[in-house]
Amino acid sequence: MDKKSLAPLKKDGKALILAYDHGLEHGPSDFKENMETAEPERVFKIASHEDVTCLAVQKGLAETYYDDYSDDVNLLLKLNGTTSMKGGVHYSPKNCTVERAVELGADALGYTLYPGSKMEEKMFEDFREVQENARKHGLPLVVWAYPRGEEIEEDTTPEVVSYGARIGLEIGADMVKVKFPQTREGLEKVVSVIGDMDSVVSGGGMKTDKEFLEMVKTAVDVGCQGTAVGRNVWKRENPVKLVEALGDIFYRGKTVEEALERM
Repeated sequence: MDKKSLAPLKKDGKALILAYDHGLEHGPSDFKENMETAEPERVFKIASHEDVTCLAVQKGLAETYYDDYSDDVNLLLKLNGTTSMKGGVHYSPKNCTVERAVELGADALGYTLYPGSKMEEKMFEDFREVQENARKHGLPLVVWAYPRGEEIEEDTTPEVVSYGARIGLEIGADMVKVKFPQTREGLEKVVSVIGDMDSVVSGGGMKTDKEFLEMVKTAVDVGCQGTAVGRNVWKRENPVKLVEALGDIFYRGKTVEEALERM
């Protein structure tokens, strides 16, 4: 896809994607540190901040809230998702079609893949239909590339993360979201195998302000476009401060130490 078509995902070449799909993926327990963010209206208001490039949500939230924020928020609609209540095989079913996403005014699409799962073949088949329809409508497609399965003992090694990222390139993603592969050198390996495809690191579990900002600064320094972050924003007492600290690093050329002065 033409890089111009990725414009909704980026600002000045960097991506600050707010992920708000954990209400489905992890449940209400993820809101307990800051219950204000359990209210979608509050999250859409934060996502209208000029430093945010887009907001990733599931279909139901887009249907209910997006109309009021469509002028100020770029919508990245997640087309699949699952819950933490089911055990066993890793599989994320489709919850929304590309056509419905277009009707809702989506600027980009998101899709989770679990390479290595026993359901890998089914997930790839599902994705093929999504990817080809996304192309027809000119919508950029972000893949949450999360290798999981019986043969994968540790999903954050450079080898596993880079393989997952490469799969995104091979099957037609425009941007891939990956876990931080433990070290700067590990992330350099990831970037080295994905050609011209864009990449962002996930926020992952809760980190201190300094740990998180250092991680994303490393990501952009080695060639990633930024971050797709959820819990590390929403669990903080003041999510906007972290958004602005990320903006300092991504757009305003600040160091981690300077960005930390906001926190």
